[in-house]
Amino acid sequence: MVSRSFDAIIIGAGQAGPPLAGRLTGAGRKVALVERRYFGGTCVNTGCKPTKTLVASAYAARMAQRAAEFGVVLDRPPGIDMKTVQARAGKIIADGRAGVEGWLEGMDGCTVLRGHARFTGPRAVEVDGETLTAPHIFINVGGRAAVPDLPGLEDISYLTNSDMVEMTSVPAHLVVIGGSYIGLEFAQMFRRFGARVTVIEKGPRLVAREDEDVSVAIREILEAEGIEVHTGAECIGFAPHAEGAQVTVDGPGGAARVTGSHALLAIGRRPNTDDLGLEAAGIDTDARGYIAVDDYLETGITGVYALGDCNGRGAFTHTAYNDFEIVAANLLDGKAWKVGERLPGYALYTDPPLGRVGMTEAQARATGRPLLIGKRPMSRVGRAVEKGETQGFMKAVVDAQTQRLLGAAILGTGGDEAIHGLLDIMNADLPYTVFQRAVPIHPTVSELIPTLLAEMKPAG
Repeated sequence: MVSRSFDAIIIGAGQAGPPLAGRLTGAGRKVALVERRYFGGTCVNTGCKPTKTLVASAYAARMAQRAAEFGVVLDRPPGIDMKTVQARAGKIIADGRAGVEGWLEGMDGCTVLRGHARFTGPRAVEVDGETLTAPHIFINVGGRAAVPDLPGLEDISYLTNSDMVEMTSVPAHLVVIGGSYIGLEFAQMFRRFGARVTVIEKGPRLVAREDEDVSVAIREILEAEGIEVHTGAECIGFAPHAEGAQVTVDGPGGAARVTGSHALLAIGRRPNTDDLGLEAAGIDTDARGYIAVDDYLETGITGVYALGDCNGRGAFTHTAYNDFEIVAANLLDGKAWKVGERLPGYALYTDPPLGRVGMTEAQARATGRPLLIGKRPMSRVGRAVEKGETQGFMKAVVDAQTQRLLGAAILGTGGDEAIHGLLDIMNADLPYTVFQRAVPIHPTVSELIPTLLAEMKPAG
């Protein structure tokens, strides 16, 4: 068997792998990067880029539907050309994929291999009959949609997020199984494209990791657009139907049957670790297949690291990229950065979006600390009023003793951008009172953050 040695092997060309290859080769290391399918990972191919492109098209459709409110007169009712919508997303996917692949191919010191890498030992992987060895191996294989064992699921055709970004027609009735981030984004966008949409969620409320007031507000926003929502669906079953698929729901409100033309499974993710031969290297995983890593993202095998979605320490493009930054800083710059020091921040890209950082109010209350809490409706934000997008609110939670922000949520227009002012203050470990001297620009969403924080009240 042919064998080659390198200074480092990177398995997977997602968000962490290519920049790590760039840093390592820049430091004079000889690197092999192995990708078995698409360059760019989930973000480029089935996640952020295509879905947010579709969200943008859905927003344009919604604004066209509301044109008369803004004094814009259309010659005819707006329609949807789904082939054009998908082609726009497809071009962004192709361009992103080609950009990553071209970058790696032109990188001095980087050998790009297309194939499936499997461990044959703690320092060796096999790719299409060739053995590669290196003192450092970085696993960056990402994840995919989870497909649970639900009654009757094997008897119907169903969709995942990967299928949704390739849709060239609008479903007559899209039934979304899962009322969390991925499911709700697709539910709203396809409702705006003209589909009838039903969301079925096993839990008692949508996006259950958020505070209850956030969940309630998101549900109100979606239902106002005509999306039907079923929560508390304790038993979910499937059966073929002439129109597509029948979904049976049994919950506190009784049994219900929903017949849809298409069924989307959006009930979680699973890591792509089940066919890497991890056992041959002695690499441990948890019960769900996520690779166990320490605070420096190293596995139990010295020199072997796991980055991105496959390590269970984050499920976002920005956390995957930060994994790269942590590993590169520690190995090449003499730092001691830890993933446990990372401040959690993310967004839900419904319209309006939800920007989130740190603890929820419920999590903060559970600590037993004395708290200050502030909340302001978006209907009192000038920018929201001017845009005719007054749904939602902004909320912040502060430790009353240390005056440090513990967490914040902005559900409203521009919330995914405005949240960064709060995120930056938290990262800098500064008291929330620094905002009192800020003079923000008018009219923006961010200008209300100092006002919000000036109106903090002791938690009841």
